[in-house]
Amino acid sequence: MFVTETQIRIHYALTDQMGVVYYGHYAQFYEIGRTEAIRQIGFTYKEIEAMGIIMPVVEIHSRFLRPARYDDLITVKTTLKEMPTHHKIVFHAEIYNEQDELLNTGVVTLFFVDAKTMKRTAMPPALKEKLSGYFAD
Repeated sequence: MFVTETQIRIHYALTDQMGVVYYGHYAQFYEIGRTEAIRQIGFTYKEIEAMGIIMPVVEIHSRFLRPARYDDLITVKTTLKEMPTHHKIVFHAEIYNEQDELLNTGVVTLFFVDAKTMKRTAMPPALKEKLSGYFAD
């Protein structure tokens, strides 16, 4: 299993009139968590794209438990629970406030797609090699 944590301060533009984070922003929080997770593995999205691979989101689920509010410091916990296989990678997200209360959970599925053909493809071997250390048999 591979787990990372990323902190985000909630600024005013992310909130609605009630000072609560607008629900549409949670997808951005998941993306920030994913981007930083990939960086911790040793890559950037930009480097993966340079390999000729793009990673579109194909499915997203979100569960709202408690609100995040203006000026909260949230922690996005991003987890790969299993080694990606074939053309698919699934990121699990949990978002916590400073009191360690679970605010939100999400699951985001992406495909590895060849940028030229726009067809699904296998995970890049270099990424697979880096991830394999986290999923010992």
